[in-house]
Amino acid sequence: MATIEPTTRRTVLPGAPPFTVDDLLKFPDDGNRYELINGSLVVSPAPTPLHQRVIFRLQRILDDAAPPELEALSTVNVRHSDKDFYIPDLVVVPEALSESVGLMFAPGNLLLAVEVVSPSTKTHDRATKTAAYAAAGIPVYWRVEPDEGLTLHIYELDGDVYQEPTAYKAGTTVSLSSPYPVSFDPADLIGSRTATP
Repeated sequence: MATIEPTTRRTVLPGAPPFTVDDLLKFPDDGNRYELINGSLVVSPAPTPLHQRVIFRLQRILDDAAPPELEALSTVNVRHSDKDFYIPDLVVVPEALSESVGLMFAPGNLLLAVEVVSPSTKTHDRATKTAAYAAAGIPVYWRVEPDEGLTLHIYELDGDVYQEPTAYKAGTTVSLSSPYPVSFDPADLIGSRTATP
């Protein structure tokens, strides 16, 4: 019986560092998420099922609470400059704008950006993206930490930096007013769908 040796696939990316958004648009569709921070390439694998669960449930909560003129969208393109390009897990934007924006939003279009932290994105979501989103002027940033028993960290812009975040753990009701009034228990983002209160 023949033995098949595993092969290593390489993705050849066009362009050279520092990369630009134009370079990024030429990248292959290989299942990875490609982002740019000051021309440096950030590559993330496809999200885990837990990550997807948190994103989906939070999007439903945000969508149910949204006023008619706003909507929550997942994994949209956000271009801050020629060398800064992000793909937040969730955003809240004006609904009319989302119908006409095309391929990329500008940071000024976002009322909220959300990142769900995973093992491969911890450093970027906790530090790099926090600073980048503040510099881009995104007024509110939520960081969801599933590995902390699910904790929601809320950052609000103060000038060109975020204030120290407020943390909400699973098992407590979070009542927020920005980008619009919404209340939920962070535990709802990870618990079983069949669990009864």
